[in-house]
Amino acid sequence: MVILHHLNTFAAMENIQAPSPPITPPAHQECLSPALPSPNECDNNNNKTMGEAQTRQPSPDRASRSSFSSIRENENTLTQTFTHSKISHLDVDEEVVDDRTPEVTPGPSTLNKVDTFSMIQTQFRPPVTQPNSRLRGYVAPADSFQGWKGIQVRGKLASRSFGDLTILNNVWGSPPKDPRSVKIRPGEAPIERLPAEILTAIISLLFLDVPPNGVTRRNIDLMSLLLTSKTLHLATLSTLYSQITIPHSRIFHKFLTHIAEHQTLGTIVRRLDFCHFNPSQLFSTAAERSQARNLTSETLLRCLELTPNLQEFLVQEHIDQDLSVDVLRKLFLGLERMEALDFCGCTSTFFKDSFTSIVTADWPAQLSIRRLSLHKCLTLPSTVFEAILPRLTRLTHLDVAGTRITDAALMSIPYTARITHLNIAKCKLLSARGVIDFLANHPAAQGLVYLSLATDARSHQLFDVQDISELIPILPATLKSLSLKGSKMDPSHIDLLRPLTKHLEELAIGRSLLLEDVNRLFVPDETDDIEKQLEWVPHTLKFLDLSDLWGNELDLVYLFNSRCAIMKPFSAPLEVVELAEDVFRRVVKSSATLQRMGWRTSEVGSRGWMVRQKSQDPSVRHDDGSRGWKMGAEAWGMRKIPVARAEVGGMYGSFMFGRKL
Repeated sequence: MVILHHLNTFAAMENIQAPSPPITPPAHQECLSPALPSPNECDNNNNKTMGEAQTRQPSPDRASRSSFSSIRENENTLTQTFTHSKISHLDVDEEVVDDRTPEVTPGPSTLNKVDTFSMIQTQFRPPVTQPNSRLRGYVAPADSFQGWKGIQVRGKLASRSFGDLTILNNVWGSPPKDPRSVKIRPGEAPIERLPAEILTAIISLLFLDVPPNGVTRRNIDLMSLLLTSKTLHLATLSTLYSQITIPHSRIFHKFLTHIAEHQTLGTIVRRLDFCHFNPSQLFSTAAERSQARNLTSETLLRCLELTPNLQEFLVQEHIDQDLSVDVLRKLFLGLERMEALDFCGCTSTFFKDSFTSIVTADWPAQLSIRRLSLHKCLTLPSTVFEAILPRLTRLTHLDVAGTRITDAALMSIPYTARITHLNIAKCKLLSARGVIDFLANHPAAQGLVYLSLATDARSHQLFDVQDISELIPILPATLKSLSLKGSKMDPSHIDLLRPLTKHLEELAIGRSLLLEDVNRLFVPDETDDIEKQLEWVPHTLKFLDLSDLWGNELDLVYLFNSRCAIMKPFSAPLEVVELAEDVFRRVVKSSATLQRMGWRTSEVGSRGWMVRQKSQDPSVRHDDGSRGWKMGAEAWGMRKIPVARAEVGGMYGSFMFGRKL
């Protein structure tokens, strides 16, 4: 009841990633100060901000980059579904999680209220001793109840918030006790006596890994917990400050101001995430943004100095102008606990010059970086990779897709590294012989789980038929995802791929194959004898990429034919099939046929898939697509390696699932 009281008190207040320090209450996003602002004052600021956001007219920004394209995995039970916005997934018009508690009047009409919210279906259970009695019984959730994550409010999947659980408790729980009848001394509540690690783990379940945007309120429950007790205050601070997401420069300015005033809070920060950063969200032009001076190379460096225990730093192309020499030197050499760096899509001349300047011969022999992503950093010279990679003695994740990495840089990775995720797609300076030698002989590559060797066959070819014949047998049995997209293949490679399909979950096929050849991955050959057919081991594939079969190379008549096993129910666990753009447009016209076969279409950006529909049989367990090696992603076919375990969204979602290779 105490938590609910504070929840209602601050329901009109807007959440930020930076609450107040211990002792003082949390500050409002627009009224950031050690003192708690009044609700009316904050509401006025909220109304003003919302009004400005709705009336401001966007204007062309010639100095800025192309429009912000944000892709985020949609939180529902359907596979391969996304929220796609050319502005940002934080846009006001988008369907978002609302933590406000719907009003439910206790009493006989409560069940009707809940039906309106479409939360769950409830059932009346009569007492065992008096089955005809309506006085003594209870209401319980139906078998369709799928856990807290599946609670629906107003037709939308909501968070696992205290407000939702309160409504659920009013439906089928026991009536709440009068708090005045329970006398508990401060600090002696059962939840306060839990160990700090367990209490922090429980509170982290309420945390929403979605950034605030100045309009949508987030983590209201956590903000209320800050005011509940000293014990919960300390545990909640750790949850709120460990992972900081910056959606725009104003939030960054408030966060920096707050940790500068209360520097103890900066020591809690473990992750700075700019993947959701939208430079056009508050300011119409680049001139306005530069005049505001919220996020600059100087303020970013100051932020890094105030977060000495930082372990993960994630940025993208809209931040590369602020990555100065001092900032990069601080990231690589000035933070002892730094483990993950992601510079996805940073290509500006300023970024290239800064990066080239910091790489000198006096660097230490070893760096603390374990996970490094330079995905699509097209402008970095080869000397950068040849200088940095030999120093990554504990490397586990490396994404250098589209870069100028060379064979010498790849082989210079220390033998002590244990790479599990490697993305060298579209690296035109690599040779087939160099890649094969690395995968066959380098100790760091013997435990690979994710491997992308993809190329765009229209412009570059890395492996020919002989190279593929030599490559496939040396691939480790630990692989879960393999991309050979763009390679030249022939039917003889199907026999080599069959053993891999017994442990692979994702497979991207190269070109020059027919659909009849691919079909052999799922069923034994008709010419096999009875013993071989009985010894057939089913595949483990969940995702199959056929986007290299262009035009008539993918025979749709055969695909929907009874002889093809790909679309049949017994091809499970196969769930997603990616198609080329021209083929996907033809398949969309056959949506009725797909539906009869138990499939549907899904697309985002420039990619399109056929997705198996969810089984209606309640006994069939639904696979949500989450895997430990996917680092928080749930959709299949990611083309960018994540370096931090988090929900996929923002620009990283665009690079991972929405863009061409």
